[in-house]
Amino acid sequence: MRMLETKGLTKHFKGLRALNNIALSVGANEIVGVIGPNGSGKTTLFNLITGFLKPTSGEVVFESKHITGKGPHAIAQLGIARTFQLDRLFHEFTVLQNVAVASRLHSRIGFWEAVFNMPDYRTKYHDTWDYAQKILQFVGLDDKRDVMARNLSHGHQKMLGVAIALSANPKLLLLDEPCAGMNPKELNLALELISKIKERGISVVLIEHNMKAVMNVCSRIVVLNFGTEIANGSPDEVQKNEDVIQAYLGVTRHAA
Repeated sequence: MRMLETKGLTKHFKGLRALNNIALSVGANEIVGVIGPNGSGKTTLFNLITGFLKPTSGEVVFESKHITGKGPHAIAQLGIARTFQLDRLFHEFTVLQNVAVASRLHSRIGFWEAVFNMPDYRTKYHDTWDYAQKILQFVGLDDKRDVMARNLSHGHQKMLGVAIALSANPKLLLLDEPCAGMNPKELNLALELISKIKERGISVVLIEHNMKAVMNVCSRIVVLNFGTEIANGSPDEVQKNEDVIQAYLGVTRHAA
């Protein structure tokens, strides 16, 4: 069953073709990697799927619903969440507060419930904090819950970004370079977390330059170059693809 499909997805920026006729599919409970050199269109693809950009042409379909042109909030409510290359944390908040704030955005606490401190508001308020703590336990940051976000290591800040995205209770999670800058120990923990997310029934699309991460956790990999798909297959197939080798190394196997 296909959870997400993009059909002929294209984006131009003042004559620059950032993405050209991309047909991406993601199945239920699947981890798909999207790789390519810098500037190949990977983050543009995420921005189009999540409504941060509108396509020049083409469409995005999620669970058989056409979501092309919808705003980020509407798309998040349908069940798509994402992380970003650069963190979007509240640096003066604790780790727990960061996740709780994100959780409350999806808790549908009513304005008048909050103003008059109604019983429903108090229940939702406490549930939000409990939910945030469970997410931190899941991602392995429970022991950091009272630490200010600004004081976390780079790797832990990346993990906190994943926790915030998970607070939306997504069906599909888009991870934009979640392993960038991690040390070997943090990388192994991140890979374990991505596998655990899949085990929870959440599909994942992973943009990542770390080839160990991509090859270890992805069942299928899509390779972009200059906004165009040049390969789509298993990790083994992609590693042997001549177009991929040339895109990354600038040479072919047969070059002198």
